[in-house]
Amino acid sequence: MITLKNVVLRRGAKVLLDGASCTINPGEKVGLVGRNGAGKSSLFRLLDGVLHEDKGDFYVPAQWRMAQVAQDMPETSMSATQFVIEGDVTLLAAQQEVTAAEDSGDGERMAHAYMELHDAGAHDAPARAQALILGLGFRTDELERPVDSFSGGWRMRLQLARALMCPSELLLLDEPTNHLDLDALVWLEAWLQRYEGTMLVISHDREFLDAITNVTIHIHAAQLTRYGGNYSKFEDMRAEQMSLQQSAYSRQQDKMAHLQKFIDRFKAKASKAKQAQSRVKALERMEKIGPVLADAEFTFEFTEPQNLPNPMLAMADASFGYPPAVEGNPPTTIVRDVSRSVLAGQRIGILGANGQGKSTVVKTIARDLAPLSGEITEGRGLNIGYFAQQELDVLRPNDTPLEHMIRLVRDCTAEGRLSGQPTREQDLRSFLGNFNFTGDQVKQTVGSMSGGEKARLVLCMIVWQRPNLLLLDEPTNHLDLATREALSVALNEFEGTVMLVSHDRALLRAVCDEFWLVSRGGIEPFDGDLDDYQRYLLDMAKQSREAQRQEQRSQQQRASAPAAAPAPVATAPESARSPEQKKQDAQRRQQQAEKVKPLKKELEKTEKRMAQLTLEKAQLEAAMSQPGKPAELAESGRRLKAVNDENDTLEARWLELHEAIEAAGT
Repeated sequence: MITLKNVVLRRGAKVLLDGASCTINPGEKVGLVGRNGAGKSSLFRLLDGVLHEDKGDFYVPAQWRMAQVAQDMPETSMSATQFVIEGDVTLLAAQQEVTAAEDSGDGERMAHAYMELHDAGAHDAPARAQALILGLGFRTDELERPVDSFSGGWRMRLQLARALMCPSELLLLDEPTNHLDLDALVWLEAWLQRYEGTMLVISHDREFLDAITNVTIHIHAAQLTRYGGNYSKFEDMRAEQMSLQQSAYSRQQDKMAHLQKFIDRFKAKASKAKQAQSRVKALERMEKIGPVLADAEFTFEFTEPQNLPNPMLAMADASFGYPPAVEGNPPTTIVRDVSRSVLAGQRIGILGANGQGKSTVVKTIARDLAPLSGEITEGRGLNIGYFAQQELDVLRPNDTPLEHMIRLVRDCTAEGRLSGQPTREQDLRSFLGNFNFTGDQVKQTVGSMSGGEKARLVLCMIVWQRPNLLLLDEPTNHLDLATREALSVALNEFEGTVMLVSHDRALLRAVCDEFWLVSRGGIEPFDGDLDDYQRYLLDMAKQSREAQRQEQRSQQQRASAPAAAPAPVATAPESARSPEQKKQDAQRRQQQAEKVKPLKKELEKTEKRMAQLTLEKAQLEAAMSQPGKPAELAESGRRLKAVNDENDTLEARWLELHEAIEAAGT
């Protein structure tokens, strides 16, 4: 087990743990939670040996193998499959030992090396690696692509697959869902639920934590507090503890009154009956998290929109995609022939597998892209607040929050979009203060800020604009749990329309009344809730895996089947052909037969040899799995390597012969 007893841990002058004690038992799945800066990642560095305790006792079993996701961006021309395979350090070490043993000529060492290579799973390593890669959202045609040909987010997915490939007794995952969409996240949950070792995970996705953890450790006030159960159980117990603390109780009541006001407003409006009914569970959860929000660092609200056009916008036969990169080429259409309206007050969650076009649709509605065809008609007075996935990247790193706000005022003034917002510098400072940018922080350069601080600045700029339509594309990627809860409450109180793309299911459940599914080049309503959608994703993944297995079986059958029967040559009816034509046809058939005869003979010989090698390979693997003399095992290992090499060469030749016979037209 892992034990910490009276541990003191410092980073510079800051004390992160002060006399902290905790125990983690083998096989437990632990969620590590706490505010940003509390020391979660530093605790991981203690576990992996990068940091050392300043005082106290700390112990991790020496025999435990550890796996974690590397945080560096990989730069290599290695294929995606090979990159992930090399995450299996046990296999890599076994392969290196085989090479060293062969170079040494030591028969006993070679015997042990070949046995270790076999035990490390060398025979199915590519299949295991590719299953991980495909599960995380890659396509089959990307399996052999170079790693450095992928974008940053996809390379980090490969780093995650590489960590999962590594055999381990201890798995450390720091924000593993940040670069995943919902379909990959659901697959990852299922994989982690089957993981048999001890796991510690840092995540700001409450439903992800609920699905995969059975213990929660809370870092607070430089102490570690262990709670039995997942994040929701922790939240319940934490809320109960906080309600007993008088200092937090009054603040809790203010928050609860705020939530109750929201509940009462929805109950009183018949026109909102659908929203009220669909949010019953969300409101119940808000009541439960009231005490947790009472202790939160940050809350905010959207200003009431000046007007609510209805419909907000209407799409008629609209197609979405990208203009041609080279003039004269056709555009790239991703979603086509969409005819839908977005009404005032709607709360729409946009679902769909990776690459189906969710972000493309949102970008087009946000006016970043023009529709390729059809028409999008906007309601009069439409004011869009857009949070893009890459929004944090387009902030100016050398500018301060105050300079961003001043520039926003100038742009809105030029566009005639001012709607009573505060514009004086002191007013802007106060507005930034509502988003925890106080004092000198308003003059701190954005480039030196954390991802969460940048996300808060983007939210601040959106709220200031008083939008009536919110387009949010993965807004929670850099937000901690408390800020996500604050966003959830703010969106529920927002009077306008919300369109949301997110892998945060808790946010989708709390905010959205209905769902659109972007799939197979179109948009359709999804009749169901998120649980139905998760089942749909799992069914789709199952069908995809079955299709891949079927394709593999077909390829194996084609590889082992005898050469196809010659295709008949179309000829005129016997009675219609002259004696000269018959003679020419006979000569042509004779020439083709003479040409193909040696090819067929070699093909037959190749297939016979491949069958012999397959049988010998099975016998060698069986022999190596049994105890025996070192010299015999070493010889079996050498022979197995030779068999595999010869078989690879014969398979390539078999394909060449098959193509040559087909090209001959017989």
